[in-house]
Amino acid sequence: MPENGIRIGIDARELVGTPTGVGRYLAGVLQEWSRTGLPHKVTLFLHGAPPSWVGALNFSCEVLIDPADVAGTWWEQRRLPALAARARSEVLLAPAYTAPLRLACPSVVIVHDVSYFAQRKGFYWREGLRRRLLTRASAERAAAIVTVSEFSATEISRFLGVPRSTIVLAPQGAPTWRGGAPAADRAPVVLCVGTLLSRRHIPELLEAMALVRAQVPQARLVLIGGNKTRPHIDPLALARAHGLQDAVTWLTYVTDDELDAHYQSARVFAFLSDYEGFAMTPMEAAAHGVPVLLLDTPVSREVYGDAAQRVPLDVPTIADGLTQLLTNAAAHAEAVERGRARLDAYSWTTTASVLRATLEQAAAGNTR
Repeated sequence: MPENGIRIGIDARELVGTPTGVGRYLAGVLQEWSRTGLPHKVTLFLHGAPPSWVGALNFSCEVLIDPADVAGTWWEQRRLPALAARARSEVLLAPAYTAPLRLACPSVVIVHDVSYFAQRKGFYWREGLRRRLLTRASAERAAAIVTVSEFSATEISRFLGVPRSTIVLAPQGAPTWRGGAPAADRAPVVLCVGTLLSRRHIPELLEAMALVRAQVPQARLVLIGGNKTRPHIDPLALARAHGLQDAVTWLTYVTDDELDAHYQSARVFAFLSDYEGFAMTPMEAAAHGVPVLLLDTPVSREVYGDAAQRVPLDVPTIADGLTQLLTNAAAHAEAVERGRARLDAYSWTTTASVLRATLEQAAAGNTR
């Protein structure tokens, strides 16, 4: 053990390039450790240059880069163990579902959800099989399994056969309240942020927007996220089919500053996912004073409670919910306040503290 604590290795591939959900989760933890202090040495293992803020982290942090154009399963299984050995890591944090199967130190694996078990049709067979095999094998070898909601913990136990009592809960922290202009000062824009997946029901959202436009002719929809739907859909072609060709904007990726501007200008946030481990972007919307409309699912009830308007997967009902939040200033203001109050339930301080304790226990040999 180094003089100032243990040596923690982190698979930090998700920080490279254009970080999305897992990368943003890891960034939140690292930045909280920087804010509160960490008595351990951390080594980040990457395949490319890290974001600039990594250099300003306020704890002992080293970056090891093994360059690769694509850092997939081969990089994880062949190169990552060598990097961990080089850094003399005493424990490895694997924040993205899987870990090397041959590793000289214990691993702590974060499994955010098991959609590739529960909804196999949403994945191409090779990708789904790879994810299932590696996740199961990683979980069997892990010193600890971490997840982000009670719903996901139950699903992990169900599909992987892991006792629920051994799964550690470390939900993401909520972003800081940013607020924003009142509804009357915002254009009637419905925003949806997140990778386009079949389980997120983009066709139904577009169909609902066509009904919304009959009541709110200036209403527009902005979609932000890469397209991984299966079967593949073309959201702009669907928009044209519904007469929305001038009312839908689709951006595959935006910078953090651009995303912030979209949140600040949207009047409503819609996220029609029927299966998530947590769902980070609705929380970001709530922090910007944007009321949230979600499908009524176990995880949306657990994570968001009455802070979001929850609807069934029924196009007219979805359209009615969007129309009310776009046109009813009182309903909009009430929803904003409920969202603001819900932010207090999730803290990066708690998330970072739980992960630190779990890593310390794993390094000490206290496994599940």
